[in-house]
Amino acid sequence: MALPQSLRTSVTPLELELIASEHLVEIVPLITMEKTAFISVRIEGAYGPLRPPAKCRVPLWMATNLKLKKKCHIVPPEWLSVDFLQERLTRETSRPEFSKLPFRFAEIAKVILDVASDDVQNADKIKSLLKDLREARQAKSRDGLQKLDHSELSLPNLCSMEINEIRPFFIQAMGILTQLVREPSAE
Repeated sequence: MALPQSLRTSVTPLELELIASEHLVEIVPLITMEKTAFISVRIEGAYGPLRPPAKCRVPLWMATNLKLKKKCHIVPPEWLSVDFLQERLTRETSRPEFSKLPFRFAEIAKVILDVASDDVQNADKIKSLLKDLREARQAKSRDGLQKLDHSELSLPNLCSMEINEIRPFFIQAMGILTQLVREPSAE
């Protein structure tokens, strides 16, 4: 399958979710399991032992796998709550700068809400807040790109999904700006 031109210079959202699956999350296991060692490109280590009802930190991919087999409950990160997201949405709409969020918040939230929405309080409200937050941040990104300057760029607190979305446009725009600055004006 051929990717559209705009995605050829970017990572796909599914690939970003795969990268985010290395992030450690807390679970409450429903089974007993001895310590398990994994060798991974990014994270090496042993996880466990799993002893209900003690919480344990495991990679998101492992938590997802256990959840789908009904062998654990995923403990949502503290930022995946109505209060936290509502406060960030208020900041996002009232201040010119981007509010600080975990770098891979969009991908982690999507995976957890897709697989373990029953473990998240007010999952529907959280989905709505995440959508509103995303739209507010996208509007800020668009406004910021209109003020693009070839000599300096500062976009603090952008998250991986947001960087990935503007990358194709940004690469092209910076190339054009660089050419315009280098070419002497014909007067």
